[in-house]
Amino acid sequence: MPQKFIETPYPLIDADPHASRVINYFRSSDYAMWAGATGAFPAALYAWQLADPVRSNMRTALRLGGFLGFVGGFLLAYQRSSARFWGWSENKLEEERDLAELSQRAAEGKSLYGDSPQPQWVQEAAARNSQFSQLKFCE
Repeated sequence: MPQKFIETPYPLIDADPHASRVINYFRSSDYAMWAGATGAFPAALYAWQLADPVRSNMRTALRLGGFLGFVGGFLLAYQRSSARFWGWSENKLEEERDLAELSQRAAEGKSLYGDSPQPQWVQEAAARNSQFSQLKFCE
């Protein structure tokens, strides 16, 4: 099956980035988005409580809201970082960092993306199933 190529406004860095690379390439704006979502969820619950009071303790709801905001904020930050890898948003910093890292690995004589003990057909099936998988966060 041929690989799918998509025209993007910025250069494609990696169509199937590993999760650790995506997280390592978080920008400060991604962390700010994560923190904002973490705080916004319980704040929205508290504001809702002020607008329409409920006669119960809000402690558990606010803790759960904080946890859900934390998880949702992480997924938002992860998706923003992935979009830069795919070339969907401005990615100059990531492009320079990727070039430096891959150049260093090539100079050391290592494989650019590591070696896998899996057979080639398994690697190809895994790549087809995982490319653009970060888009599944928004479904």
